[in-house]
Amino acid sequence: MGKNHLGSKITNWFVYIVISLSILLFIFYPYLSIFVQALHEPGETFNSFFMQNIKLTQNSLFVAIITMILSVFLAVSVTLCFAFISKKWQRLLRVFLLITMVSPPFVTSLAYITLFGRRGMITHDLLQMTIEPYGPQGIILMQTLSFASLNALVLIGLLKQLEPSLINSARSLGARTDAVIKDIILPLLKPGLIVVALISFIRSLADFQTPTIIGGSFKMLASEGYFAVISMGDIHKAALINLTLAIPALIGFFLYIKYDHAMSVQHHGLSSNMKAFPLPKKGFFFVGSVILSVIFYLALLLQYGSIVMNAFSVKVMGNYQFSLQPIIDSQIYLNDTITRTILYSLIAGLVGSLISFLIIYYSKVRNDRFMKFIEMVGTFPYILPGTFFGLGYLYAFSKPPLIMTGTSIIVIINVIFKQVAFATKAAKASVSQIEPTYFKTVHDLGGTVVNEWKDVFFPMTKQGFAITFLNGFISTMTTIGSIIFLVHPGQNMMTLVMFDVVQRGEYQVAAVIACMIILICLVMSGIVFGFISLSGKDWGYVFRSKKSH
Repeated sequence: MGKNHLGSKITNWFVYIVISLSILLFIFYPYLSIFVQALHEPGETFNSFFMQNIKLTQNSLFVAIITMILSVFLAVSVTLCFAFISKKWQRLLRVFLLITMVSPPFVTSLAYITLFGRRGMITHDLLQMTIEPYGPQGIILMQTLSFASLNALVLIGLLKQLEPSLINSARSLGARTDAVIKDIILPLLKPGLIVVALISFIRSLADFQTPTIIGGSFKMLASEGYFAVISMGDIHKAALINLTLAIPALIGFFLYIKYDHAMSVQHHGLSSNMKAFPLPKKGFFFVGSVILSVIFYLALLLQYGSIVMNAFSVKVMGNYQFSLQPIIDSQIYLNDTITRTILYSLIAGLVGSLISFLIIYYSKVRNDRFMKFIEMVGTFPYILPGTFFGLGYLYAFSKPPLIMTGTSIIVIINVIFKQVAFATKAAKASVSQIEPTYFKTVHDLGGTVVNEWKDVFFPMTKQGFAITFLNGFISTMTTIGSIIFLVHPGQNMMTLVMFDVVQRGEYQVAAVIACMIILICLVMSGIVFGFISLSGKDWGYVFRSKKSH
């Protein structure tokens, strides 16, 4: 027993030190490096850059604020409509919303060009018009559609907490549908509205793909930061741009923290227990939400329908005909890219989830103060733009003592630690459901830390671990911002290839790659949710079976 305890202590300290050092090295150090690059390296100072490029900041803030308002307004309409429909329709529409979560972040831009571009299906082929689709209006429209799905899923998850008895009580007192929505439902959604608004604001600021593809001559900070590295090789300028982006993003994040504790959304609306509210389907709010929801879902159908159509058709004499030619044309771009992307995503999902759950074990179960600091550091990739994280890696690991640029390992490490922020939050939700007495009993019976992991912690968080793995897998399959500066020729991932062919105008090839990414993510989602269904929800048997032995 003494040897077992000694081995357990060594394992415990080894894991603790490795996790702590890895977070400090692969999250804190890159961010520190890029701040040093922006503020202390020779070249243009931050103050002079900011004053000379204040128009870029104004453009970025303008787009972010308008996108935030419109996406939240649209998400509220979708959420209210969702509350009135039957369970069958709720399940169908939830799946539809989830599909938008497993697509590359700039797939809306691809659809926008194919539908409304100079040779677009609607503008040119249907309406015989030639219009200029590029500019801030396109960016705002596409970001609004892209962000509304996630916002709606978060708000739907929050809406599930509303007790139908509150609505029944209001109805018994003569309250109409509009009054119930205004006085009960919307106040309940207030914390969620603030949270999704801040998330949309931060995401809009960090989005460089949409402005790059459909921004035209309209310049924004995120896209200029991308061009500073790709076109000019000016890391210092890119660092200054990302530092400028970080200021409003940090303000938004601290506000997010303030209101996030009021929410208890764990699976972003993945549960299927919500029933239609017992309210008459009439009134201004109901009618308005239905109209906007129908427009939103039709826009999504049109968007993804155009992607599928482009992937399986060619244009002959002005007419679209079914063809496998786009798939054939895409092969020269993919080669072993599909295998590499799936492999990286599997590694990121598994390793990232494992690290995150162990961080929460030490910070929450063991109540370790230093690990709480490590957990906070792990949220940095969530706070700041993805390009900031990638740029930090480019600068930190391109010189001694750790030179990793140009290798596959730097990309894998980046995608692993990029997902720690979300994974730790999901892990915390899972761990909070474990009775603390389970851990105490393990020690009372002479168990070690390793016994805690093996018999209680990991078996009883299996479901949450599966969810975080799936999120890590999907986020890696669809990521681009944090790795675009790190991937060298011959090491491409599918989203980078897709982004490249979109910029070159090869939209049908891009549509094929988008469909492949979505299909892979949906298949993995089916596997994970199938595992969750088979595993059941009662984890108490794990502890009881051990005790009976």
